[in-house]
Amino acid sequence: MFDFEKLDLYQELKKLNFVVFKKVRAMTDLDSYIVEQWKRASLNSVLNLAEGTGRMTPEDKKHFYTIARGNVFECAALLEVIFALGALSKEDYEALYDGYEKASKMLLGMYRSQ
Repeated sequence: MFDFEKLDLYQELKKLNFVVFKKVRAMTDLDSYIVEQWKRASLNSVLNLAEGTGRMTPEDKKHFYTIARGNVFECAALLEVIFALGALSKEDYEALYDGYEKASKMLLGMYRSQ
């Protein structure tokens, strides 16, 4: 098992990714650019966490945790746009928003621990 797989944060981001990728399949009326940006930012949050966990120096780790947190922020901003466009229910919006907020705080904690 890889180190990143042991992290609660990885499990949270992975769960969010599954929800995002499932939701976007049904968003046929939404602009494809918005959908692709959300998918990209969502996936990159997990990938940058994994890459950062594999880095050897605290500076390298912090760099990738910062990028992953930026990806999470991007997802939260896109989430607001998607909700405003009526492509998500309030319940889905709130659940995803809460997940992004939790992930952001966890990433900040990882950054500060380095």
